[in-house]
Amino acid sequence: MAKYGEGDKRWIVEERPDGANVHNWHWAETDCLPWSKMFFTKSLSDLTILDGQGNLRIKTKKVEKVDGEAYVNIRKGKVIPGYEISLSVSWEGEAKDGEGKTLLKAEGNLEIPYISDENADEDPEVKVTVKDEGPIGKALKEAMLAKGKPLVLEKVRDFVQAMAKGGPVKDELEAKKSAPKTNTTTSNSNSAAVSKEKVGVEKEPKKEVEKEGKKGFKTITMSEKFNCRAKDMYEILMDENRWKGFTQSNARISKEVGGQFSIFDGSVTGINLELQEGKLIAQRWRFGSWPDGIDSTVRLVFNEPEPGVTIIKLTHLDVPEEDRYGNATVVENTERGWRDLIFNKIRAVFGFGI
Repeated sequence: MAKYGEGDKRWIVEERPDGANVHNWHWAETDCLPWSKMFFTKSLSDLTILDGQGNLRIKTKKVEKVDGEAYVNIRKGKVIPGYEISLSVSWEGEAKDGEGKTLLKAEGNLEIPYISDENADEDPEVKVTVKDEGPIGKALKEAMLAKGKPLVLEKVRDFVQAMAKGGPVKDELEAKKSAPKTNTTTSNSNSAAVSKEKVGVEKEPKKEVEKEGKKGFKTITMSEKFNCRAKDMYEILMDENRWKGFTQSNARISKEVGGQFSIFDGSVTGINLELQEGKLIAQRWRFGSWPDGIDSTVRLVFNEPEPGVTIIKLTHLDVPEEDRYGNATVVENTERGWRDLIFNKIRAVFGFGI
């Protein structure tokens, strides 16, 4: 499991406490170790195991440590948890005789050395120790194993389920998903009211909505230079196996006009509009996080001013300013995606840097 904060930053949307995947170029990653410490501290501290049964009283004291890595990745609306943690819990017990006199008070430790997302469907190993290894101390230890272990494992399963739902970003994710529905409902209600009141002038409101919608789109332009022939760059951008190689993600690309393509594990889909080998790629692009019905147009013009030097001029038209969740960083992340995840990756992988 990759450690939090040590992955390829070009795939990470940093400083996003809402955990939302603001654009399908990136993973949205949230550090969940502090939240994990709070979760286990709350659920495993001062937990009663036995309260007089068999003349034994046992309870946990506090969570001594929670170490390791824990994070949640969000991509395409999917929660992908990752964690490798260990924890240690102190406990105390008391044994009494039949008359209620204390025979022994003892302290011990409960340790779970490895809780991992890779073994989420299995209960982890639980170790119990006691400081007094005499006969009564061992009886307390066995009672802690028999009665305490199942309770602790139940709390671990609660943690696994909570992480699967998003951990600390669960509420924010649900809020993001519900926000567009509320806006849509309000918008539809307002439109219906206008239609009822102004049936005779139905065309005018439609034109106004159309004009307002165009204000929410931007155009991205870039010019990039590569140390290669134009036909080589064209082939790389139109070959699905090479896409898989430099992006480390799945791709399906048709080389025919009118053919469809899917890149970045399906995050981006579209259609080839115009293709001129070594000269032009024109495509319709759509990101899965965009509002329904919105497409953009990509034009890549290849110029080779001298043999072995290629200049690509990118024009990306009609990029929406907000995604379906209301995140207003779409244009910024799309531009970063072109630069860092496509152009710079091609330079690094194929040695076309200048």
